[in-house]
Amino acid sequence: MMKIAIVGTGYVGLVSGACFAEIGLDVTCVDTDAGKIDALNRGVIPIYEPGLEQMVARNVEAGRLHFTTRLTDCIDTAEAVFAAVGTPPDEDGAADLRYVLEVARSFGRHIRKYAVLVIKSTVPVGTARKVRAVIEEELARRGCTVDFDVASNPEFLKEGAAIKDFMSPDRVVVGVESERARKMLARLYRPFLLNNFRVLFMDIPSAEMTKYAANAMLATRISFMNDIANLCELVGADVENVRQGIGSDVRIGKKFLYPGCGYGGSCFPKDVKALIRTARDHGAPMEVIEAVERVNERQKSVVADKLRRALGTLRGKTVALWGLSFKPETDDMREAPALTVIEILLREGAGIRVFDPVAMPECRRRLGDRIAYARSMYEAAEGADAIALMTEWKEFRMPDWERLLRSMRGNVVVDGRNIYDKEEAADKGFRYVGIGK
Repeated sequence: MMKIAIVGTGYVGLVSGACFAEIGLDVTCVDTDAGKIDALNRGVIPIYEPGLEQMVARNVEAGRLHFTTRLTDCIDTAEAVFAAVGTPPDEDGAADLRYVLEVARSFGRHIRKYAVLVIKSTVPVGTARKVRAVIEEELARRGCTVDFDVASNPEFLKEGAAIKDFMSPDRVVVGVESERARKMLARLYRPFLLNNFRVLFMDIPSAEMTKYAANAMLATRISFMNDIANLCELVGADVENVRQGIGSDVRIGKKFLYPGCGYGGSCFPKDVKALIRTARDHGAPMEVIEAVERVNERQKSVVADKLRRALGTLRGKTVALWGLSFKPETDDMREAPALTVIEILLREGAGIRVFDPVAMPECRRRLGDRIAYARSMYEAAEGADAIALMTEWKEFRMPDWERLLRSMRGNVVVDGRNIYDKEEAADKGFRYVGIGK
């Protein structure tokens, strides 16, 4: 049985570990957070991802998935060690590599036989070179020679659909420097791609760049459509018609052309910032990507702007916020547009009641008692002057408009994700405000 170690039990590390174990590998997940490891050993999952809790439990019971705080517990038998630790942005937007480099130091201190250190964390171009130098430094300090390889294997997981993405990927990107490493990574991923082997092997800098380029392209499509939506409002066009019109062009396609209240999450904002910083460091500013970031930051406040215009003032008004996470099927609130809207509403004197199917504990952890928490979407709307839809959870898609109108003080609905029919809401007595309509 092939044995691997994964350092980091955050979103990427835990999903990767569970999925590798699912296809029969012996996987040890390592994290320095003893509390998190203790919780995982008790079956408590630190993140919300559909299907993950059951998969972890199944593979722990089968003896294929283990959790520890020490890489030394498994490094002697591991053929590959994955670095899946965080790379948060510094104040200047650059990716903070301290955790990745610490994994490299630990790897260099303890390996006794050939192994591959696979960088799964999102890292700037040139990181693998730094990782190799750190490992070689640690081996020199030990006064020993051990063969090893460094590889780049960026993740392309969508929160809310991560298990499906990992188990049936549309492609796997791998950057390698040796044939030995290429063969090991091919063996590792072949079970996921039996019908169509879609591993794209390339040099390491290209693999590192591919991750940033992919996320920057998707972020660009979102900001482009938000710019178009804002112009549609001014010229009397409907962005939904425009979206269908351009999305039907096979050169453009339909995905990631949905306007809204801005993107958030753990990837797009951080990766766009890091790419901008990398480009500046190399004397080649990326003007398009810098504009993408500016547009997104502006778009995050658009729901608050629309509420202000619809209500005349925010002071003294009560707003029900439906949805807190940056997207459905996750409790992740990192860079979520809802956080921007909440801060604006509080600053301008509005009262806020919120509801989200899974992100309420995370919101309370972040904001405490500065806002009110409801037990349902309808409770949040009771006595409210307006509803603001921030996250397109399925349960928000077909509200009981009559019930809402009876219980609310006002009748404003600001649809930050364009999921409602404007005419239907108006027929039910609501003042509907969408994005680009």
